[in-house]
Amino acid sequence: MPAASIDVLCSRCNIPLPVEAFNTGETASCPGCQAKTLVTVFPALLREIASGRPAETLLVDTDASCFYHPQKKAEIACSNCGRFLCALCDVDLNGQHLCPPCIETGKQKGKMKNLENRRVLYDDIALSVAVVPMIIFYFSILTAPIALFVAIRYWNAPGSIVPRSKIRFILAIGIAILQLLGWATLLYFILRRI
Repeated sequence: MPAASIDVLCSRCNIPLPVEAFNTGETASCPGCQAKTLVTVFPALLREIASGRPAETLLVDTDASCFYHPQKKAEIACSNCGRFLCALCDVDLNGQHLCPPCIETGKQKGKMKNLENRRVLYDDIALSVAVVPMIIFYFSILTAPIALFVAIRYWNAPGSIVPRSKIRFILAIGIAILQLLGWATLLYFILRRI
């Protein structure tokens, strides 16, 4: 069996360990210091030793190659464009195997429903609808119920991708209720004068 291109050294004396001691599951003695050592290496190192080829040579003449890395063996085809992909280029997105350019195109054009890159922040909308009309009070008779509806309707909707509290919803509900109470009080006094 040919020698490994990368030697696995003893942790005590730095002498290369024999290939026969690799991945046996049992401890082996170091040839230099006789220290008991358990050697576990990546299987790729053993394949390199067994085949006599460097680990980078992955493509055989009969294999399909990756569209983006012609020297690497194709593992799967892109679900969107059909290009052959190596393990490095394959992106598994909810069961679909996609190449990076298809993901980028889907992100830019918004065609991929599974790829979420923005969210509607209903808590900001509810708070804005409740607060902005306070500048011109007369609009609040329409916007207070809208703010209340948005805050209650979208209370459990997915919020920001970055976690946020429900404080904006709470403020929007509180302000909308105060505005509606203000309008009810105003209406009460107007009707009482009549």
